[in-house]
Amino acid sequence: MTISASERLRRFYSRFSGDDQVLILINADPDAIASAMAAKRLLWRKAAGVTLCSINVIERPDNIAMCRLLGVQLVPVENIEEKRYSRFITVDSQPSHHEAFSRFKFDVIIDHHPDTGAKAPFLDIRPKYGATATIMTEYLRAAGIKPSVKLATALFHAIKTDTRDFERKAVIEDIRAFQFLFRHANIYLARKIEESDLRLDFLEYFERALQTRRIRKGRVFVHLGPVKNPDICVLIADFFMRVANIRWSIISGLYDKKLVIVLRNDGLRKNAGKVAEESFAPIGSAGGHKSAARAEILLSDLERILDPRDHKKLLRWIISRIEKRAEKNAGQPTHDS
Repeated sequence: MTISASERLRRFYSRFSGDDQVLILINADPDAIASAMAAKRLLWRKAAGVTLCSINVIERPDNIAMCRLLGVQLVPVENIEEKRYSRFITVDSQPSHHEAFSRFKFDVIIDHHPDTGAKAPFLDIRPKYGATATIMTEYLRAAGIKPSVKLATALFHAIKTDTRDFERKAVIEDIRAFQFLFRHANIYLARKIEESDLRLDFLEYFERALQTRRIRKGRVFVHLGPVKNPDICVLIADFFMRVANIRWSIISGLYDKKLVIVLRNDGLRKNAGKVAEESFAPIGSAGGHKSAARAEILLSDLERILDPRDHKKLLRWIISRIEKRAEKNAGQPTHDS
């Protein structure tokens, strides 16, 4: 049975009283930040207070810019006194996604990622949606709330980011939410956030990538070695996809005792998520969308196969596993995959 937006809103509000101090915990990225902002707006005058909390340190320049330009205050989870709060919410995540969530018992979970069997008094998980921000926009509309410019801009940016400008998975509800938010958002502010994705100290990695890249029949491979932030791999993977005749971009780096591998492709007859899973899931965690995916392997597990300090050998190993699976997944000869 389909539940209406107004009924979902009623059930959401039923979890709170005017005396509640509410903590909203997120693994901060654009979708999580915007969704937390929307949840806080929904609870205005419905609870005594609402605090936004991040379990991760925000290091990506665009996410830092988003919080700065939109006035978002996030308290680090290590500074939280749990006893001060009577209700707990997480948006754009589920408790099993990160061990930092384990100390909290959630009253509300709202997410668009695949259902992990999470339990809460109020649960709204819609894996078909392209962004949690779409779900939260539906709640705002059901409540008759016109979002402020900053809130609308945050949700607008979140949908753009999580659907990758509607290149990734999206449903008609994402488009409707986007159209609604477009009327209220500051497009120039959203563009400023999007364009704030580079830091000066990131440029050395671009130089390294350009010097060490290996291109094989439409695929560019780069191993960066140790990186300050795994998002550097994402930035460089997206950068190479803008180069003519590049169909796949596979960028790896070492971070926090893990090998991080980021995959991007043009989406034609390809499935990056499946290639990542088939290539690396047997020895680590892997998955993603048709055109974007990620794998992470503990160095302690990788050391059973090769020495991760030998960067050239490690890159050859990545190339071998990716090419074998990519050809199989595409169902085409190597030059077409």
